[in-house]
Amino acid sequence: MTPVPRSERAPETPPTRLRLKDLLAEALAGLAQRPARSVLTMLGTILGVGSFVTVLGLTSTASGQISKSFDLLRDTTVTINDTPPAGTTTRTGQLDFPADTDARLHHLNGVVAGGIWWNTPLRNPALSRTPDRTDALPDDGAVTVYAASPGTLQAMQPTLQSGTLYNDFHQAHAEHVCVLGAAAAHLLGITRVDNQPAVFINDTPYTVVGVIDDSRQLTQALTGILIPSSTALREYGPPADPPAHALIRTRVGAAQLVAKQAPLALRPNQPRLLTAVPPPDPHHLRDEVGTDLSNLFLVLAALCLAVGAVGIANTTLVAVMERTPEIGLRRSLGARPRHIAAQFLTESTALGLLGGLIGTSIGVLAVIIAALWENWTAILQPASVIPAPAIGAIVGLLAGLYPALRAARTEPLDALRR
Repeated sequence: MTPVPRSERAPETPPTRLRLKDLLAEALAGLAQRPARSVLTMLGTILGVGSFVTVLGLTSTASGQISKSFDLLRDTTVTINDTPPAGTTTRTGQLDFPADTDARLHHLNGVVAGGIWWNTPLRNPALSRTPDRTDALPDDGAVTVYAASPGTLQAMQPTLQSGTLYNDFHQAHAEHVCVLGAAAAHLLGITRVDNQPAVFINDTPYTVVGVIDDSRQLTQALTGILIPSSTALREYGPPADPPAHALIRTRVGAAQLVAKQAPLALRPNQPRLLTAVPPPDPHHLRDEVGTDLSNLFLVLAALCLAVGAVGIANTTLVAVMERTPEIGLRRSLGARPRHIAAQFLTESTALGLLGGLIGTSIGVLAVIIAALWENWTAILQPASVIPAPAIGAIVGLLAGLYPALRAARTEPLDALRR
């Protein structure tokens, strides 16, 4: 058989090609033909990506506020216990703090205020507003009598409801005065101090000079009665069990130094009788809380993304079925299976990407609004915001795989017969 010369052969049909520009144009045209369906399909992705960004943003913002509050307390509070370290003999019925504890603590560099306090050794004292005990509180231990020096009251950072705090004069003269916590004042029926009300503790009158509404430290005092430590020593003796403590408020960053210096300043001869305890580092608790919240809400975000993926897959599959004649016509005109698959994959990816962009914008806006509402500083990590639209695009790409493969396997003749 004589071969046909190349010059006499029929010209070969060039292979069809689908340029990126044409691919994007076809995909956007397909989405624009059904705008309502496209918007509804994106809702799942919008919710999923928006939840993802919102959760991570709010977690970072809340963690920042928790860290700020915890760090402030950590850097400004020191507690000293009248308990010897492990391995030494614990003594009860004695007070190892000197009488001028407030003054000694105040002279330490970095100390703002400080003093001693303890539970008075009274077991279920009779508490009333009248000497005849007609209005005595129930003997249920709901109200505790605390001994506290004036420096302790200052270190507590209390908020006064009325009146004032007792001072160094009352401490020096062991006056019978007291300050009530808000809960104790409510039980005793005392709301104002301008008429100089009194509280009787085992028949001994104490003039109420102030009522504390709130306190940043030593919050148990809100349910108790505070009397000068010098008065408590004279009337009821030293603490028994539990022992005495010292509360110190320092300037920011001075807590560690004060904790080292305070025992020596208070007991130069036997500093080991006192144990300084700086507040524990709260980072572990903060991280644990943040992790638990993040895990909980990220599960919800993943569910939203799953719903969005199902919606995109369903819509793309329906589009394939509706456009079967179009697919057959394209195939008969020379479109290859990979061109058909690329078109539907591009459409589903575009839906996911648009949903991711909108969801990211909504998430960022939600974090900013929440931070402004709570008067916080909004914290948005770039690692959680920048990849968010890409997550939506990946969800759309994965959701469109099966419909795209089904469209690519459509035979031209079968499609044109429908």
